[in-house]
Amino acid sequence: MMWTPTEEEKYGVVISSFRGSVPQGLTLELGETVHILEKSEGWYRGSSIKHPNAKGIFPANIIHLKKATVSNRGQYETVVPVEDPLVTEVTSTLQEWSSLWKQLYVKHKIDLFYKLRHVMSEVIDLRRQLLSGHLTQDQVREVKRHLTVRLDWGNEHLGLDLVPRKEFEAVDSEQISVSDLYKMHLSSRHNVQQSTNQVDTLRQRHKEPRAPIPHHLLLNLKSFTHSNIGEDVDLFFSLYDMREARQISERFMVRLNKNGGPRNPEKLERLCALFTDLSSKDVKRDLHLVVHVIRIGRMLLNDSRKGPPHIHYRRPYGCAVLSLGEVLPALCENRDEKDFVMKVYMCNNENEWFQIHENIIRKTSTKYSTPSSNYGLIVSLQLLRGDMEQIRRENQLLLNRGAAVTRKLGFPDVIIPGDVRNDLYVTLERGDFERGGKSVQKNIEVTMHVLYADGENLRDCVSLGAGEPPRTQYHSFVLYHNNSPRWGELIKLPIPIDRFRGSHLRFEFRHCSTKDKGEKKLFGFSFTPLMRDDGTTLSDDLHELYVYKCDENSTFNNHALYLGLPCCKDDLSGCPNIPSSLIFQRSPKETFCISTQLSSTKLTQNVDLLALLKWKSHPDRILDILGRLRHVSGEEIVKFLQDILDTLFVILDDNTEKYGLLVFQSLVFIINLLRDSKYFHFRPVLDTYIQKHFAGALAYRELIRCLKWYMERSADLVRQDHIQEAMRALENLFKFIVQSRLLFARSTGGLEEEQFRCSIHELFQSMRFVLSLDTRSSDTLLFTQAALLSSFPAIFEELLAMFSVTEVAEFVRGTLSSLPSTLHLGQSMDVVKLQSIGRTVDCRLFSYPEARRILLPVVLHHIHLHLRQQKELLVCSGILSSIFSIIKSSSTEVDVGEEVQMLQESLLDVLLQTLLIIMSKSQSQEAVRGQRCPQCTAEITGEYVSCLLSLLRLMSDTHYQHLLHNFQSKEELKEFLLKIFCVFRNLLKLSVFPPDWTVMRLLASNIIVTTVQYVCPAVHKNFCEEDFDFKVWNSYFSLAVLFINQPSLQLENFAAGKRRRILDKYGDMRVMMTYELFNMWQNLGEHKYHFIPGMIGPFLGVSLVPQPEVRNIMIPIFHDMMDCEQRRNGNFKQVEAELIDKLDSLVSEGKGDENYRELFSLLSQLFGPYPSLLEKIEQETWREPGASFVTSVTRLMERLLDYRDCMKGEETENKKVGCTVNLMNFYKSEINKEEMYIRYIHKLCDLHLQAESYTEAAFTLLLYWETLQWEDRSLREFLHYPAQSEWQRKESLSRKIIHYFNKGKCWEYGIPLCRELAAQYEKLYDYQSLSWILKMESSYYDHIMDQQRLEPEFFRIGFYGKKFPFFLRNKEFVCRGHDYERLEAFQQRMLGEFPQAIAMQHLNHPDDTILQSDSQYLQIYAVTPLPDTPRVLNMDQVPERIKSFYRVNNVRRFRYDRPFHRGARDKDNEFKSLWIERSTLTLSHSLPGISCWFEVQKRELVEVSPLENALQVLGNKTQELRALITQYQHHNLHGNINLLSMCLNGVIDAAVNGGITRYQEAFFDKDYITQHPEDADKIGQLKELMLEQVHVLGVGLAVHERCVHPEMRPLHKKLVDQFQVMRSSLYQEFPMLEKMNPSCPPLPRSNILLSHGALNNDSMRMLHRHSPLVVLSSVRHSSSSLSSHASSDTGTTPTAVDSETEDPYTMQMLLPHSLHAGSITNVSALSSSYTSPSSSSLSSTHSAPSQLINSAPSSTRGSPSLPDKYRHSRDLVMLLPAPRDRPSSAMYQTGTESGQVVFQRCVYPRALFQQVLGPCKPCSDPNLSVAEKVLAAPSSWSLDSGTRESLPFLTSHVGSVLTPTGPTRGLTQGHYSLHFDAFHPSVGDGAPALPTRSLRKSPLHTIPASPTSPQSCLDGSNSPLSGSASSGVSSLSEGTFPGCPDVTPSTDPRTEDQQSGCFQHYPPVRYSLSDPNGLEPPKVQPCRSHSAPNGVTPPRSPSGEHDEGNPEHDRLRRIRRNCHMAKEQAARVGWDHNVGKP
Repeated sequence: MMWTPTEEEKYGVVISSFRGSVPQGLTLELGETVHILEKSEGWYRGSSIKHPNAKGIFPANIIHLKKATVSNRGQYETVVPVEDPLVTEVTSTLQEWSSLWKQLYVKHKIDLFYKLRHVMSEVIDLRRQLLSGHLTQDQVREVKRHLTVRLDWGNEHLGLDLVPRKEFEAVDSEQISVSDLYKMHLSSRHNVQQSTNQVDTLRQRHKEPRAPIPHHLLLNLKSFTHSNIGEDVDLFFSLYDMREARQISERFMVRLNKNGGPRNPEKLERLCALFTDLSSKDVKRDLHLVVHVIRIGRMLLNDSRKGPPHIHYRRPYGCAVLSLGEVLPALCENRDEKDFVMKVYMCNNENEWFQIHENIIRKTSTKYSTPSSNYGLIVSLQLLRGDMEQIRRENQLLLNRGAAVTRKLGFPDVIIPGDVRNDLYVTLERGDFERGGKSVQKNIEVTMHVLYADGENLRDCVSLGAGEPPRTQYHSFVLYHNNSPRWGELIKLPIPIDRFRGSHLRFEFRHCSTKDKGEKKLFGFSFTPLMRDDGTTLSDDLHELYVYKCDENSTFNNHALYLGLPCCKDDLSGCPNIPSSLIFQRSPKETFCISTQLSSTKLTQNVDLLALLKWKSHPDRILDILGRLRHVSGEEIVKFLQDILDTLFVILDDNTEKYGLLVFQSLVFIINLLRDSKYFHFRPVLDTYIQKHFAGALAYRELIRCLKWYMERSADLVRQDHIQEAMRALENLFKFIVQSRLLFARSTGGLEEEQFRCSIHELFQSMRFVLSLDTRSSDTLLFTQAALLSSFPAIFEELLAMFSVTEVAEFVRGTLSSLPSTLHLGQSMDVVKLQSIGRTVDCRLFSYPEARRILLPVVLHHIHLHLRQQKELLVCSGILSSIFSIIKSSSTEVDVGEEVQMLQESLLDVLLQTLLIIMSKSQSQEAVRGQRCPQCTAEITGEYVSCLLSLLRLMSDTHYQHLLHNFQSKEELKEFLLKIFCVFRNLLKLSVFPPDWTVMRLLASNIIVTTVQYVCPAVHKNFCEEDFDFKVWNSYFSLAVLFINQPSLQLENFAAGKRRRILDKYGDMRVMMTYELFNMWQNLGEHKYHFIPGMIGPFLGVSLVPQPEVRNIMIPIFHDMMDCEQRRNGNFKQVEAELIDKLDSLVSEGKGDENYRELFSLLSQLFGPYPSLLEKIEQETWREPGASFVTSVTRLMERLLDYRDCMKGEETENKKVGCTVNLMNFYKSEINKEEMYIRYIHKLCDLHLQAESYTEAAFTLLLYWETLQWEDRSLREFLHYPAQSEWQRKESLSRKIIHYFNKGKCWEYGIPLCRELAAQYEKLYDYQSLSWILKMESSYYDHIMDQQRLEPEFFRIGFYGKKFPFFLRNKEFVCRGHDYERLEAFQQRMLGEFPQAIAMQHLNHPDDTILQSDSQYLQIYAVTPLPDTPRVLNMDQVPERIKSFYRVNNVRRFRYDRPFHRGARDKDNEFKSLWIERSTLTLSHSLPGISCWFEVQKRELVEVSPLENALQVLGNKTQELRALITQYQHHNLHGNINLLSMCLNGVIDAAVNGGITRYQEAFFDKDYITQHPEDADKIGQLKELMLEQVHVLGVGLAVHERCVHPEMRPLHKKLVDQFQVMRSSLYQEFPMLEKMNPSCPPLPRSNILLSHGALNNDSMRMLHRHSPLVVLSSVRHSSSSLSSHASSDTGTTPTAVDSETEDPYTMQMLLPHSLHAGSITNVSALSSSYTSPSSSSLSSTHSAPSQLINSAPSSTRGSPSLPDKYRHSRDLVMLLPAPRDRPSSAMYQTGTESGQVVFQRCVYPRALFQQVLGPCKPCSDPNLSVAEKVLAAPSSWSLDSGTRESLPFLTSHVGSVLTPTGPTRGLTQGHYSLHFDAFHPSVGDGAPALPTRSLRKSPLHTIPASPTSPQSCLDGSNSPLSGSASSGVSSLSEGTFPGCPDVTPSTDPRTEDQQSGCFQHYPPVRYSLSDPNGLEPPKVQPCRSHSAPNGVTPPRSPSGEHDEGNPEHDRLRRIRRNCHMAKEQAARVGWDHNVGKP
């Protein structure tokens, strides 16, 4: 394949994507542009414009070629497409937007997403129009304007750069001055904000004001509805000014047929009119749109007898009015068309027809009426702006559609030259006519004719309204029977100008008969000529015309017969002798009135103007005529402008001496008249006249003479109005002078040239004289000077036609030099003077270099004076901008070095001073008042900054050398350097230019770095060594640091294309400045120590810039600092301390870029293993401290970066807290920075407060509290603390900590602080404070006993992998969960905080593969706290609420168990090989503390054998039974004994079904005893425990028999039967049992319920909601770790030893079909042994109520359960939670208004069972099993244990069915659990029970394992086999407190003996300490919980027995009971508060 370079094919666009699938293929995307280098056989080789370095080949057929210009052909050639630059910009911008647009959707910025999509569509469409090439120039300009507005809008909203433009194209900053670039940025910004019309903000400030923009109202008639006219109608629309009571516009006429459609079918859709030339004042007037409806038909509408049907009359019908006062403002804001409805009203009396519209406007409703409800018009209105040319251009379709142009009466505000108009408007006002002998009045019709002088009727000269063609004659409408009609109808007469003279109007009056013939009889006429004899037209006035009698036989052929007659009273004097024999006789009693108004550009009604134009007719009146010219209206003058000017100059030539001054004044008057904005468009007419029609060759002499005369007399005259007028007309006067001189020179060959020059010189001398006069005593003279200065710059252009550039410049310089100093002028005069100078700079003269050299010194002199005095800064900045712009544009053509030198010498210093003042004012004003002073706004600051930068940019090396060598002393140089450095710093700090002005910012940075490079040698040369000056050097270093760190130079944040463009144009300016900084640092020599430690922080900030070269340059500086201090002080402590402080400040305060994570490794290199730095350190004598320092800084940097990462905003609170704690500890322990440590204490406290973690916040502040002493040492102001003594600060801190402990409900921690404060107050005898703190302490004790608190869960979490932050990486923590947070919720929270983390599915410690991986792994499971205060927990008298606090607070050790099998497993009995791996974790700090989690410091591992596990399980269960029996043995009869029932049922039922049997089989087997002789003692202990448990069960059944409610008897019988079975099985193993228990004979067989059978799989299972066996039902959806959906087939807990490949769930079923299958003792093993709390990803299915403080321990939450093949083994398992898992308040209650407690009751009917489980059999069904009967029994398990007396059971309600407040969580699919939380009696104040749980189903949530048996009070074990009580009656809780008041006696008719005699085989229970087999005697319970704490028994009486008959004991018991009841009310309120919640 041969490749050949391309010649023409250089540039193209990709039209189809190419994946580069061929060798050396270049991947291209659709829309990319390519640079083509070579071609070969259908292929191109080249590169993408976006990635020019990547070259490859691509198919030629996917490229659309475009023309391009190629420069530097060859290897380094560049291509630029030959197309409109704006098209190129649009293309690149759209490509940039496309990616950002998609990100908007991802970031949920939907509103901007759709807006940008719409704008992009518009831009694409506009680009297509621009490329089409079919647009006119105006259209192209408009399209470009719309394009740029949209591009700028999109760039701003996407945060892209603002593009400076000139004429819609982006400008090159190199080609224009900085000042112009600044203004272009302002203009582009303004275009974005004003996205409508392009506003030229760059026009000169002194440009003349624009002419007012006229408005035009577009009206469109959409429909006209009527129901009863039935005739054709004419509609007349007009605009009416109610305030002036006159019509202000022509009429628009619409002719409709009787059906309401247009009479002309061609106008079907063109019923629209444009009311033109409305001024801004008109829009604000009280305007109304008036519509008159005239019908065409019979005389009377409903009377067919009045006149023949073929004769039609114009008759008034109705009128409609729309007020425009409210409409027009709305139309101004909204340019769209808007519809309005106009209702038509009829006049009640035709005599008042002429004013019906006024009556409607005034709402005089008695004079008009509504003919029909559906009679009216619908019109649309739209307001347009601009002159008519613009309207026609922009609305071509509208005007082409036939919109009628309806003009304004009279001339508009702006009169356009060439607008020829000659319209006469005649209004028929009224008439008075005689009756003529008739009995009724006449029906008068007026016919008007326009006749020429020869009597000819002028055709088409009568127009009734716009929209209809003109007519030859006009017929008025007829008013019925009215001899004094008033019409008020306007007619337009468009008479040709050549026919106007000699024409007249004739009005004929006819009576319209209503008889059959319908004749119209002529009875009179009137007439009036249109022009007077003196040549003026008919005046605009009311004209009362004479009426002459005539009849139908009269002839008007000879119009001379009546034209000789007087037409009106004024005309009567002109006809003195009228013969009486004429044909036409005047009727003296009849009159006819009309009013006229002329709108003509050719005719005049002004006599004075005609006299001037015809001055030769009256030469003696010339003086008077010239004097009266000032009284002629401006409209008349501009109409005849050329004629008037010709006349004036003819008069001037006729007699210069006599008329010269008057002609001059008249000329001045006319020139100033054209200054009015109304005649703005006539100025070009005057210029054209001067250039082409002016012929006064001698006029210049008189004009110069008059000007001099005026100026010379200005010092003498008091009134100088005429002089000021002459000064204002100076520009046009000079035009006349110069043109006159040119005409004279042309005609004479240049005669009198010298005289002319002399006269001009004298004229300028006169000007200087006027300007030099002292104006302090004369305000009028001040105005004269102002007028002269305003007009002065305009004459330069004219003088250039006669004089050379140098001569004119000298004239100007002399005049400007004569201006007085600004010290003697007022502010207004200063402005005028500067404006004059500004216009001088802007004129063409200043563009000539030779003129600039002459004018620049005087201009700069005046500006310098103003800047020194800080006056008129804005005007001065405008002048300077113009100067710099002109010099910059000239610099490409000529040498401007001399001019730049003048600018530098005059302006540089004063510009610096001015900027310093402006910036300082800006800062101070903003700080004091929050707003800037007017002269210190951003605009003026930007103006002067751009001026300074423009000057510096123009300066070359020569200029800098001259500047630096011209200072007289070093002090002057120092002052200059400090100024320029300070200005540069402020420029960088104050952000003078907005962030999106990247072009401006980069240019400014380039100028700054260039300037710094020029001045640095001067700093080194003059201020080093002996002359060292710290201020200069410090200022320089500060500037360099600011420059390098400025955001606009951080190229890493920019897109690749933008970064490449910047580097190509400017390079990396940070590197340039860093090199300068390094060189200057090296030049310091021994003076470096001055900048230690001051510059450490700034230099460190530079080193944080993510630019490798910058870092390479900065590293040696840190070594120099360390070395310098080491040599000076022997250490570098200052460097170390400052570096640490600044690192913290830079990172934590948000300094740095977005990629701070990447900076970590780089900065580690910088301070750690960076070769150059370490090599230098190793070479020094201070190597060891240096290396240690580097290590410390590296570690600090790691933590700071983690902190910076977390604090950026999106991270969770845990991460933020962890980072803060990590950093805080580092400051305290490693580098001992106390102040930083305290700062982070408060940052950590703030984080806790934000998360409402008040306890942690208190512990955090306690760290600072511990550093303070109770001393009077003064402390400085710090953070938010004021300056105060140490004692005061510690006191305030103590109060705050106590407050936080109170809010966190940790009163036990607040009490010691209360005591500390009390001791201090007592020492100071501050008894008031002491009283307060003691009351506080007392209230805390009350809170401890009264308020309920929830026990938290604890979770162990491991963070593994390198992707975790430093403070978490490969570490494990224990976390204190939130309230109500269970394992699953915690897991989800952690995964939410670390979304990239992977959940580990096992409990084993991870290997190195995971620890060193670049991923994140989480390992989470629950752990059980091991409290450090067992003494409190073992004290009997301590209430449960106090114990529950100490169980979960101040805990540092935690435990979790992992079951595993060792050796071969016996599938029939897995207890033989089941071991427990027990891990104990010790934390670095106790929980709670300054954080909700702490790192694990130590881990201990212990293995528990199967036999030891069995001993623990049986022992714990027996102990639990003892505690419950002790608690309930003195309970009321028939009380709530649910807990005892469940515990007994769990143990007995499990024993019957194989629990103890499995132990027997496992450990009493001969083989086991033989193989394990060392376990002989333990086996004996196990036997003893079994026997003891049987004995305790017997006692428990006795207590149960006494207290059980009658309705619970079936359950009790079941327990008795199963207990017999249990004992029987034990008799076989232990025959001695009978002997050991002689008092317990076997129960009668009849008492055993033989009907009882095991529930099958389809039976309902009733489990406690905390039961671990509920977990078993959801095994399919549980997992061993965080994953909630791990398959059960994968296994969850691999054993430590076994490597068998069996299903791992086979080892999880501990007691299949065993005796203990239902006991919590064994169920605990089931729940937690196979899944340590950590292993399950699913937490409990419910959360305990918030008021409960004794929640289940975390170790039992969320364990995995059994597979399907083991589920049959626990169908009968019914469990009871341990005391810790049971609520201390089993109540829900509601507080009534009276404050009493009313317990909620509700019914749990049989229907509920039917609803959730299907139809149930009745309880009496003999076929039901015991279990089924128990299930169907309604609320029979609500057992009261409050008193010994039995309570009546429910009578009207069967139980309390309440809904818990916690979130509903279900079981796994296919397994249901019915939860009964409580049933309770509904009597009196009986305590309600826990709510019942409904049937639920869930595939995700497991039910937590029940807590282990009293582990916290015995041995703290959370062994999987240390079970809890279980029961077939699930979750039955106590219904009453032990201390509840007595209630109604039992209704059971049996006596107490009879009741207690049900179980005669149980002897009376007597317990004594001497009886080893007996239980401890009962004790009075002081505890406040409902259930006695584990291991706590009531105190015994002195006799060892309960003294029931002792009245003193009874009294004490009642007192205690009442006290307990009162204390529990708060708890009850809390429970009942949530009853009603779903």
